Amino acid sequence: MSDHEDKNAMLYLLAGIGLGAIIGVAAGMLFAPKAGSEMREDIADKYREIKSKTEEWIAEQKAKRSSKHAAGEEVGA
Repeated sequence: MSDHEDKNAMLYLLAGIGLGAIIGVAAGMLFAPKAGSEMREDIADKYREIKSKTEEWIAEQKAKRSSKHAAGEEVGA
């Protein structure tokens, strides 16, 4: 497998784990004995938390790619 294919496989694995976690959290919250408004608030809080973590992770990945790309240009120049 090439390095590019390894990275893609890792991204798919992480995406699958993340999606599974989101589904698991949502299912757990939906089946928990709570009032509807409390449940909606919990789901909204968890959504914001996951969204924030995902945005941070994406920003980190973009920064890593940019720095690797810039380093490659410097070496190749």
